[in-house]
Parts: sequence; structure tokens; C-alpha cells
Amino acid sequence: MDVHGRIREVLAETIREELAPEHQQLSTEDLIKALRQRGIIDDVMKELKFVTDVNEKERTSAPKPSTHFVDREPPVLKKTNIDPTRRYLYLQVLGGKAFLEHLQEPEPLPGQTCSTFTLCLHFRNQRFRSKPVPCACEPDFHDGFLLEVHKDSLGDGSKMVDATTMLSICDPVHMVLIKTDTFGETTLVASYFLEWRSVLAAENGITNVAVELLGVGTESKVSVGVLNIRLEMYPQLNKTLSPEITNTQFALERQKTAEKERLFLVYAKQWWREYLQIRPTHNVRLVKIFAQDENGVNHPVCSYIRPLRAGRLLDTPRQAARFVSVLGYERAPVIGGGGGKQEQWCTLLAFLCRNKGDCEDHANLLCSLLLGFGLEAFVCVGTKAKGVPHTWVMTCGTDGTITFWESLTGHRYIHRPINPDDPPLVEQPKPLYPYRTIGCIFNHQKFFGNCQPSDAVEVCVFDLHDESKWKSMSGEAIKSVCSPGTTSSVPPFPPLCASTIDAAVTSNEIELQLRILVSEHRKDLGLSTVWDDHLSYLLSPALAAYELERTTGISAGNEEFQDAVRRAVPDGHTFKGFPIHFVYRHARRAFATCLRSPFCEDIICCRGDQVRLAVRVRVFTYPESACAVWIMFACKYRSVL
Repeated sequence: MDVHGRIREVLAETIREELAPEHQQLSTEDLIKALRQRGIIDDVMKELKFVTDVNEKERTSAPKPSTHFVDREPPVLKKTNIDPTRRYLYLQVLGGKAFLEHLQEPEPLPGQTCSTFTLCLHFRNQRFRSKPVPCACEPDFHDGFLLEVHKDSLGDGSKMVDATTMLSICDPVHMVLIKTDTFGETTLVASYFLEWRSVLAAENGITNVAVELLGVGTESKVSVGVLNIRLEMYPQLNKTLSPEITNTQFALERQKTAEKERLFLVYAKQWWREYLQIRPTHNVRLVKIFAQDENGVNHPVCSYIRPLRAGRLLDTPRQAARFVSVLGYERAPVIGGGGGKQEQWCTLLAFLCRNKGDCEDHANLLCSLLLGFGLEAFVCVGTKAKGVPHTWVMTCGTDGTITFWESLTGHRYIHRPINPDDPPLVEQPKPLYPYRTIGCIFNHQKFFGNCQPSDAVEVCVFDLHDESKWKSMSGEAIKSVCSPGTTSSVPPFPPLCASTIDAAVTSNEIELQLRILVSEHRKDLGLSTVWDDHLSYLLSPALAAYELERTTGISAGNEEFQDAVRRAVPDGHTFKGFPIHFVYRHARRAFATCLRSPFCEDIICCRGDQVRLAVRVRVFTYPESACAVWIMFACKYRSVL
């Protein structure tokens, strides 16, 4: 039913009939009345109800998707209650063109999985995600997003924002385009900040823009493709602004930001000169004041961190560390060899949507979450073994305890400095952490350069108030470019989203696939496979205990597990078990990795009398689409000596 077309016809007719006599103003009520008289609103309402009901039926029994790409998160159409007293920006993505990298892409056959594009948006604490569309030269995006434009100050929340107030809201719409290949691997294609306020000066409050997306990292000057976007204010503005006003506002903001950044750069250069005058060797220390984002733009490192509260999604700082460690690790891609590390500190939205990133992305997110939990946290920039540059997180306790947090593994290490002036007989603490040198530490408000005689971590003293050990930057200077609310070029942080993965369903799926893979593998070796469901179930407590230990550092429940296994394995039989941990949900890939371990291969290819095999998978979900996947293979057989 072509609702839009019918509504347009009726409105055209109404305006002809009503406006002819004395060109009076038509109010919204008149138009709605006209639609009511012709029964169109009732039709539309019936139609909307019908859509939601169908979906509820679908949710109970998920049918096979009829489309050629599997939409992993079935779109549940919720009725959106539009509050008529609030102002909304309706953003429609109406297809893309000139994605030339996909010019040769063959048309996907029905039923065949293909690479897909997904568009993720963030605007003023609201996040949206488009339906995945097959990658093509002209990808078929057709999605609408209703973004609420509201003022942050208390008391004004209920008032409708007018055009002039909206002109002062300088938050852009951050759009991130992700490509997912047929194996479920994600890559960041483009990251774009849409200036939506041009719609405030558009006639009838509607504007169409063609957005050219540029690549990321080394390709940040190359065009990836063009998206057609239509912006519309809802309800319509009583009076629009003139284009001169909006352009002047944009120019002023750009000028203000550029001036702040210029002043900070002048200050940073001066600070660096002073730092080098302390000791000539300082020029080889890893003191990082600026870092490039995915678009190749330089920002002060402090602006990559903000205190981030995870609402009810994470309960403890250690759980936050576990969450960050199960987000995938991937070095920023470089075209060609040379071994040079391409540096790219992603904005948080790009990191979360891609679900993986470099060690800097992990450290920045963990530091932000720990600050949100009320700890004094810093990101440390230095090196690990063999002089490889690395970043990690440090927290300072009120009693002076220094704890290092490794963002890629979730491990924590207590730091006790070695005193090089002690006599040789004094026993020194043995450092357990992998870090070798430390050049600087920073968070959202502070920046310290290490000016101790040696930059080795093991002899480093973290007395941040001692100017002879740590050279600090002016808090005012950092605040001028990094504090939220300033017209800075760094986007505000998006909120974390709850997981959309059903842990039980996913665990079952992976387990079934692994059973098939094991049976096929054994069949190739000429072995039959008998599964022991009871033994498989008994492996669950062990997997739960491993995850608990990774999160809290406490091991529990091992006695019961061992007791149950002893009871399940008869006398004269041998039991072997092999647990392994992954952060992806790809059964075949996990199986191939397991076979590389001689212990695991021993179990899967077990020969003997009365061989019974068991496998148990347990998926633990975390915010975003992060998850920890624990797999345990086991076998029992009669020992024949």
C-alpha cells in the first residue's frame, strides 16, 4: 500500500479546496482532519499493527530467511512512540553509488552468503544500525533513523527546541560503514561526521545531501563511495534560518576550534622543548602528545579518553577489563611490507562497531571504563620485550598501590619498583609484567612525561606530584582542547549497547557444528565416533569456572567438577580433557586451531577400547557483540596396556 503517495494526493486536494477562497494558512490539524475523513489514517494504523503482529509470530519460530544474506539480528519492528512535543531529525539513507572497489562483485545467487555493508550511526547518546546490504558498486541502502534532538540542560527538556537553539547543538551525526565478509570478519570502510544543521536553512525543512565517504588509515584521502542522504525535521520548523546564518555559525565554530588547536600546538611544542632540555636522551623516549584517528586527523591523546559509565551492562572494574579483553585484537592494516606499524587510534564508535582494534583502542576504552568506575586511571605508552611499542593501563590506589592492567588479556599486575641504589644483598621484587620502558602516561585531564634517569618500568617510581620524576602538562591547556562540550574535533563517546547474542542458542549451534566436524575428521581416519551426552554436560561447570577466574581472578568449584568426572569414568578407564578459549564464534576456524594442539589432537583422534567422546561449548556474552567462547573436548576410554 503506497501510503506516502496517497497522503500526498489527499494533501494536494485539500490544499486546492481549502486554500482557493482566501489563501488562509492551513494548520497541521486541518491536514490530519482531511486524512481522517478519507479514512487514510485508520488504514495506516491497521497496517502498522499488522507489521508488528507478523513480527511477533516470527520471533517465536524463527523461519529460514528468504533473502540471500543472513540477517543475524532479526529486525524487530517496535512501535516508535513519537512524542509530538519533541523535535526529531529523520535521517534516511537512500542507496549508495560509486563504491568502485565492488564493481566486479558478481550478483549474489539466492541462498548464497555474500559480503555485506552495515551502517552504524551515533548522535547525542543514541545509536542506530542499518540492515546489512550486499556489497555492490551501488549498495541498496534503504533505512530511516529517527534521531531525537534535545537540549542537555535540565528544565528545558520538555520545551520544543527551535531552530536557533538547534543551531548551537554542534554534535555531528557520526556514521561508520563496516564491511562484513562471508566468514564474519569485519573491516572498517569509512568513518564520516555528518553536519546535519544544513537542514535548518532548507526550504520545507527537507534537504538531500550526497555524502562522499573517504577511506581510513593509509587510504584516508581516497574516495570509497557516495551515500545519498535525506534529512528532514519533524515536526516542521515554524521558521527556517537563512543559509547565511548557518554558514556563519559553521565558520565561527571551525575558527574557534582551529584557534584552540593552534594554541595547544604552540604550548605542546614549548613543553617538548623544555622536556628535551632536561636530558638529551629524552628524544628517544615514547612521549606521545598527538595521535592520528582512522581518518588520518591528529588529535591530542588526552581527547581519546573520557570517563565512560556502562550503566547496568558491566558491574565491576574487573568485568570491564574482561569485556575489553574479549574485543578482538587486530593491528591497523598496512598495504605492502616494511614491518612499519601503521598507527591508527580509532574513535570509540569505529572500534565498537568493528568489534576489534589495536592495543591503543583497547587501552583507551579500558582507561575510560575504569575512570567511569571512579578509579584514578591512566594510559601508559612504552614498550614491551624487544622494544615493541605498546600501551597499557595503570591505576593509582589511594594508598599508593600501582596496578598495571593489560587491556588485551585482562591480566593485572602490582608494580613494586626496584631501587637501583640498594646494596646488592637486598632482595628485589621480580617484575611479572611484560613491560620494559615507559615514556608517558595520560588520561582525560592530565599528561605526564617520564623524566626519571631511566625509563625502565621496573625502576620507575610513580610519584606523579614529584616534578623531578614526571613533567606534567598544564591541566588548563588539556581542558581547552579535550573537555567534552568544547567545540573540539573529537566526537562525544557513544553509549555501550547490550549484547544481541543469545548465549544458549549460540553455544548449541557451535557445539553441533563441532560434533559434525569431529565425526567427519575421525571418519577420514577410519574411526567411528560415539558421543557421551552425560559426560559432555559434566564439562559445563569447568567452563563456567574458567570464565569466572578470568573475570575475578578467583577459582571456584573445581572439587565438584573433579568428583563428578571421577564418578562418570569407570575403573580402568582414562579421562582426558582439553579446554580452549576463543573470542570469535566460528566453529570451523576454532576446530582448525584446536587440531594444532597436540593435546587436543590426541583427544579428537583417540584410539582404544570403548572410546567415548564429549564436547561442551559455553558462550559468555558481553556488551556490544563481544563474547568469550570456551570449548572443552574430552574423551574416556579403557586403558589397554
